[in-house]
Amino acid sequence: MGSTKNQLREDSITFALTVSDLCDSIKGCSIFTNQLLRASSSIGANLHEARYAQSRADFISKLEIALKESFETDYWLELLFRKNKLSEEQYRYLRSQCGSIRRRLIASITTAKSQKGKDK
Repeated sequence: MGSTKNQLREDSITFALTVSDLCDSIKGCSIFTNQLLRASSSIGANLHEARYAQSRADFISKLEIALKESFETDYWLELLFRKNKLSEEQYRYLRSQCGSIRRRLIASITTAKSQKGKDK
């Protein structure tokens, strides 16, 4: 299970770097690209913080924040797509990557919550 968590963290880093490269290439939408960059990189940052959580509740909270950031990332991607700043191919690819991370976050949160009472 630890390798799955590490893979999720690695995938979130790769995703944030891909989004960062994309944002660097988009001109004229700095407000949207800044928000997209913040939200997408926050996913991995919260996963990293979760590794050092002080309790299971803190761990779950960090994962839930990462999940919320994935939904926000999806929103900014849609806005940039609708403004014709992303091709349909870029949009579909990034949404797919974000969705994959989101599904694994949901699974991790569900597992962590189901084990919450088993700490002792």
